[in-house]
Amino acid sequence: MTSQVEHTDVGAYALGILEEPDRTAFAAHLATCPSCTAELQELSGVAGALAGLAPLDDDRDDAGTVDRGPAEVVSLLRRRKAADRRSRRGTFVIGAAAAVTLVAGGIAAGTAISDKSGSGSVPVGHSAAHGPAEEAYRAGTPFTGTGAPGVTGGLVLETKGWGTHAALELRGVKGPLECELVAVSPAGERRVVTGWAVPERGYGVPGSPEPLYVHGGVAWEPAGIDRFEVRTSGGDTLLTVMV
Repeated sequence: MTSQVEHTDVGAYALGILEEPDRTAFAAHLATCPSCTAELQELSGVAGALAGLAPLDDDRDDAGTVDRGPAEVVSLLRRRKAADRRSRRGTFVIGAAAAVTLVAGGIAAGTAISDKSGSGSVPVGHSAAHGPAEEAYRAGTPFTGTGAPGVTGGLVLETKGWGTHAALELRGVKGPLECELVAVSPAGERRVVTGWAVPERGYGVPGSPEPLYVHGGVAWEPAGIDRFEVRTSGGDTLLTVMV
């Protein structure tokens, strides 16, 4: 990755196993890549989830069991990654992390979710044919937002044990802009869900027809949210989604 930053290295970055030049380059890449930033949020707890798992192959002790802490597992993955440098970077790391979390049996692969109206939900077990934000959005039934002139979009909500996961689709915006998705309670309290930058070419506009997909989370449950707003750093509201 020293010659170019690869999006697939987000898994290696989350586990802390990139070498220093690669780690520095990827940290700079995160500042300009909403997709990798969002995926990093999802993977940030992986190292902690690896505690106490069985080894990946021949590392069992005489009793046939191993109790590994996160640091030991990360060390094992680092050695494996070094031996597999010719393969596509990051793919091995993400695959290994997925395999051991399935062995653990304590991490859900899908979540049955609901919301106040029966819409805006994501079914269990959706595939990963797209990026995580787009996949979550495509799998659900979105709440449709009301936008500023030319702006359209929608939001899919997913109830989590820690609060609410939100996946946003946004069209009709041109940059450069800095934006935030904000959750608003019935009492008017606001919490930032996620933020991103819109490049000059924009999203969902002539010459750049693809929409923007971002996702993030808020500690409130759906019942405690009145609406979501997409706002610019200058205070303009681009989209309002009532939930």
